[in-house]
Amino acid sequence: METTRRARRRWAVFSMAWAAVIFCLSSAGFSSAHTGRALQWVLACLPFRLTPDGFDSVHFFIRKLAHLGEYGVFAILLYGWFRAGRRPRFSAAAALLALAVAGAFSLTDEFHQTFVPARTGSLRDCAIDTAGAAAGLLGYLLLGALADRGRKL
Repeated sequence: METTRRARRRWAVFSMAWAAVIFCLSSAGFSSAHTGRALQWVLACLPFRLTPDGFDSVHFFIRKLAHLGEYGVFAILLYGWFRAGRRPRFSAAAALLALAVAGAFSLTDEFHQTFVPARTGSLRDCAIDTAGAAAGLLGYLLLGALADRGRKL
């Protein structure tokens, strides 16, 4: 019983820490202008150049990929929290709860961004965040199923 509590606490701390990371990434320091300058610096090291439209497309893609990734990780951490100390079998209820919490957090994060200079809140980003959470959970669960199958062979 104690190890279950300890495991749940650990997953809870990881989940809340990642939520704090997401909150920090919603600051003005990670606005499109700032990430654009960082991307220009990185791309300057490459042997090719992008047109302004090409740069805008790559920048947009990278920013939305970041949304997918950060919420994919968040949903996996939440799932671990909700499943900690239980049998290792898949739990649809825990997965749906993790997805719902990640989606709800995304809404609050986008609302928070409406108060941050150089940032805007976007329902499209909420959809991308929730899709990232779903993709993260699906990938995590598929990898777990493959690992279980490999152990049975």
